[in-house]
Amino acid sequence: MRRGQPWWRAAAVSALVAVAGCAMSLGAGAALRRDERTDGDIQMDRRAAAAVTAIQGETRRYLDTLRTTAAAVGAQPLLTASEYAAITAPLQSMKLAGATSIALVVPAGNDDVARVQQTWRERGATGLTLRPQGSGDHAFSVLATQLDGRSVTGGLDMMQASAPASVLAESRRTRQAAISDTYQLLVDRSLPSAQRQNSFVLAAPVYQGPRATFLGWILLGVRGQDFMGATLNAAGRDLADLWLEAGNADGQVVTVATMHHATTGGVDLRRVANVPVADSTWTMHLAASRRDLPGADTGLPVAVAGGGLLLTLVFAALVWVLTTGRDRARERVRARTSQLVAEQAETKRQAVLLRAVLDGISDGVGVIGPDGDFLLHNPAAREILGQEEDVSGGAEVWQEHYGLYRTDGTSPFPAEEMPLFRALAGESVDHVEMVVRNAVHPDGRVISVSARPIDTATERRGAVAVFHDITDRKRVETELRGFAGVVAHDLKAPLTLVNAYAELVTEALDDLAAGAGAPTLEQARKGTAKVMHGAARMQRLITELLDYTAARDATLRVERLSMRALVDDVVTTRTDAPDQEADGRPDVFVGPLPDVYADPVLLRQVVDNLVGNAIKYTPPGQAPRIDITARTDEDGGVRVRIADRGIGIPDGEHAAVFDSFHRASNGIAHPGTGLGLAICRRIVERHGGHIDAGPNPGGGTIFAFTLPGAVAYGPETVEEIRDAVPAN
Repeated sequence: MRRGQPWWRAAAVSALVAVAGCAMSLGAGAALRRDERTDGDIQMDRRAAAAVTAIQGETRRYLDTLRTTAAAVGAQPLLTASEYAAITAPLQSMKLAGATSIALVVPAGNDDVARVQQTWRERGATGLTLRPQGSGDHAFSVLATQLDGRSVTGGLDMMQASAPASVLAESRRTRQAAISDTYQLLVDRSLPSAQRQNSFVLAAPVYQGPRATFLGWILLGVRGQDFMGATLNAAGRDLADLWLEAGNADGQVVTVATMHHATTGGVDLRRVANVPVADSTWTMHLAASRRDLPGADTGLPVAVAGGGLLLTLVFAALVWVLTTGRDRARERVRARTSQLVAEQAETKRQAVLLRAVLDGISDGVGVIGPDGDFLLHNPAAREILGQEEDVSGGAEVWQEHYGLYRTDGTSPFPAEEMPLFRALAGESVDHVEMVVRNAVHPDGRVISVSARPIDTATERRGAVAVFHDITDRKRVETELRGFAGVVAHDLKAPLTLVNAYAELVTEALDDLAAGAGAPTLEQARKGTAKVMHGAARMQRLITELLDYTAARDATLRVERLSMRALVDDVVTTRTDAPDQEADGRPDVFVGPLPDVYADPVLLRQVVDNLVGNAIKYTPPGQAPRIDITARTDEDGGVRVRIADRGIGIPDGEHAAVFDSFHRASNGIAHPGTGLGLAICRRIVERHGGHIDAGPNPGGGTIFAFTLPGAVAYGPETVEEIRDAVPAN
């Protein structure tokens, strides 16, 4: 204390510091408490929205599965029990939670029960017994596949319960998938009451043939609690209660599924949301405690207020110390200096952590300073841009250094439109697409760039950009556009032909009814043949599209098989076809072929496509010539080679012919979708192999593909081989 300075002055200054510090600490605590309550409300709203999205997503997956199955069943000209089992078999591995069974339900009147029963027994449902309930219209389950491990009872009359009867009627009326009111499934009525659940069924109509003849419905039974249990538990994390309600056939509101978690405090947050499901709407209730929501009741306000009060006392004491003793003041200064050193070390540690995060993320990040020079590029950015070294000079030199082009791949990207340049000027830029093509990326990469202005450490404006490689996404979008174009074009032409010739047939029939002679009858026959030809073209297109999808999604059933037996079967089938007599029977040479490990159905499709193309693309008047040989490589893999003497593939297109919907530009028109070789590539690559094409020195084309051979995989079991094959 200074000589002559009264002690009460030091006390007054310390008291003033204490009062001001306490007021600020309590105010900060109150503000943080208000923010936490607001955060709790926001988190509750987000969880409600996330739960609605999760429930809608799960029900949409079930509806999509139902529609796909109905379409596949309708595509069969004459559905049998074995075909239905094959169509629905993949559903057993899809882990459809709560799904009991998926059944084909067909309508029947009182007088048709015996006929319908006999029809489906003849189609493979040998033990089928239809059990009509009451009189009037009936709807029987004739084919069914169990999905929950329990036995399936066939022949049930779905009209005996109002809920499934109503959804069948609604589905047929709207020609769309529909969901029933909540009820207890007919197959569950034999269970103990404690095991029964409030359930529902999804129904989709099935239509067959070009005339869309109604066959029946695909019916999927779902137990509510099993169906939504996992979804509610995931969506209801940190919630005390979450339950779904829906109406039953009596108009009453019942609980479909529920989830309950123990809570550390009382429930003080509640939400109610409507969840659209197909043609119905469910009601979702959520309840939670603020203490269970992250950041909603952390105790931080109390800690801040308490800490502030504590710091206030410390500072008040410090003021007292500083005003009462020079030596003690120096000691406090040294303590503060040590604290600053520790904070500096922590700041350095945070900087190292930030760098590690930037180096570890997959998206590229770049930061530039006020002069346009790069201050930072993480490894992902350097990999995406294809350059290890940055360049000075700003946006004017970026285009040439990094090889930046517009999305057409040829026009240089203007400097003034660069996202980082615009962000440096204060503009926020989102999702600007450009192409990067340089020595590292000669084929080019499509990237999406978003940029924001920032303040650098020198308090001068800079900019940060995030680079995201969207090359694969763009490739998928291009494939989808090609898919839509081909389907629209190749379906429109035969539909137009069918419509036109159907009108001619109608006119000819009218003329025959009026007494016309044999020429009119012949005209009607020709028109009918044209209609059947158009329908066959549409059927081929749909079959190839289904094959294209199956080549990617179908489950691989790998086994050891004889390549020679498979090739002989394909060659026999192709060469014995009646349409091969016009230009002469194909001359096919088959050399020694080793055994391979592959899916026999998919591998046969590859060989059949390649042999069929070799025959199809042979010039008119010339007998097809095909050589099929194979060799075993040093690693034990098998390379199969199919050479033809056909019209060949133009130079520069040998790789492109494997792209979806690609048709070679050799000036010769042949019917097709351009999917055959794309299907072959998908199948071969799923087996871990590779397929390519090249010119045949004697004219024509040589196709070659590789497969796992019996030599390389002989000691392993079939199950181990399946595990080694990629999923797609």
